[in-house]
Amino acid sequence: MIEVRGLTARTGTAEILRGVDLDVPAGGVTALVGPSGSGKTTTALALLGEAAPGVDLRGTVRVAGVPVVDERGPTREAAGLRGGTVAYLPQHPGAALNPARRTGAVLRELARLHRTATAAGAARRAQLPDGALRRFPHQFSGGQRQRVALAQVLACGPRALVLDEPSTGLDTVTRLGLARELAALAEEGMALLLLSHDHDLVRALADHVVVLDGGRVARGGAPGDVLPRAEPPAPAPAPRPSGPVRLDVRKLTAWLRPGRRGEVLRDVSLSLAPGECLGVAGPSGGGKTTLARCIAGLHERHRGAIALDGTELPPLRRRDRPRKRRVQYVWQETRGSFDERRSVLDQVGRTAVRLRGIAPDEAAAEAADLLDRLGVAPGIARRPPAHLSGGELQRAAFARAALARPDVLICDEITTALDGAATARVLAEVARLRAAGASVLWIGHDLALLGSVADRLLVLDGGRTVDHGDLARVLDAPESETTRLLIRAARPTTNRSPT
Repeated sequence: MIEVRGLTARTGTAEILRGVDLDVPAGGVTALVGPSGSGKTTTALALLGEAAPGVDLRGTVRVAGVPVVDERGPTREAAGLRGGTVAYLPQHPGAALNPARRTGAVLRELARLHRTATAAGAARRAQLPDGALRRFPHQFSGGQRQRVALAQVLACGPRALVLDEPSTGLDTVTRLGLARELAALAEEGMALLLLSHDHDLVRALADHVVVLDGGRVARGGAPGDVLPRAEPPAPAPAPRPSGPVRLDVRKLTAWLRPGRRGEVLRDVSLSLAPGECLGVAGPSGGGKTTLARCIAGLHERHRGAIALDGTELPPLRRRDRPRKRRVQYVWQETRGSFDERRSVLDQVGRTAVRLRGIAPDEAAAEAADLLDRLGVAPGIARRPPAHLSGGELQRAAFARAALARPDVLICDEITTALDGAATARVLAEVARLRAAGASVLWIGHDLALLGSVADRLLVLDGGRTVDHGDLARVLDAPESETTRLLIRAARPTTNRSPT
């Protein structure tokens, strides 16, 4: 179905891909894995005859026998394959959604255009919640937007599907359901190319794994032969001694529209001491990101109390510079938070100039040093955002917030596009901030990762707190069925039956 031979990609004098070969047969699942920035997304886009600005493609790419890329670059035939023959689910779903149109209207239009699926069927396979077809994109959580984007792709009825980090923002239960639906698509004859750092998902789905490193194919084979064994979760840190409350949230209720049915948070309370990390978990759409946005001052439709060192925190537009510096938020979909016209290094350094008042040269040096510790080399950091991978931008967004030297750092799914080594670099910087006294609110679906970073755990479901306490206690003796389901679904899965 998909055949790639000798694929190269260059931008200026830099080589992004160097002679990549891979195959994705009909009814098969091939996984493309490797470090952030290794060329996975560039390879995926090439299957549609597309590339980032300034990237020159060469080689041979064929989809369903049709040439998509040849030695002269993308072909004219490539445009005719997009959507109906081969479809692409991007890593950042917000870019694929029209903010002015309801989900159902878009799905019905795509289904009518391609005549191979129904809007309801696409929504069901993407595991969208009841009532989703009536909503606009901004009314979904990050994980739900990922599923809306998947539903749009499935409504086109493609024969081949390219999925770039499809489990981003999904809780463990939803991720398990996604694995079942994708396996069913493969069993029906669809060719799937899966790009993912989620090795559990790869083991559950893939027939063959191709490892990219530095733009080259480093190795390939069956998942069990190629992927490293899953390491056991690191032990949870001992609870920190109680101290003065820095961040205090009391009976927070938030809504998207008036009325009780529009509420997305209901009477949520939490506290954070200096140097402490509170993990927040729960199903997609449970209210985690709304909680983060309320604390950051970005969501004003709420009641309840949010206080920093005993003083009420107003909405962001009314916060002075010191309070903006003290509370920083790293959000889930990072690409849209960068200005495409300026270099990433400049934008990261600008935080220290605006919020700490230091000189631009000093800020640039601090930014370059921090980015380098995070694994984003100076040459890469000087590029515009479009020339960085999703994982590189995630680390840059974290660096931008950390450079403010905040007292409260809110991290919303900030390692979803990172491999293990890059995640370890981020966790080292989080530990450095905590040692300096910063309080961290860490939102995540990876329970093993939460076990290595958080002191306490708060579980949200339906906008309500269903579990809250020392992390080890919550994971060992959960009080709610929601938490028990998340824990059971996080257990390693096995590879699907061969097709």
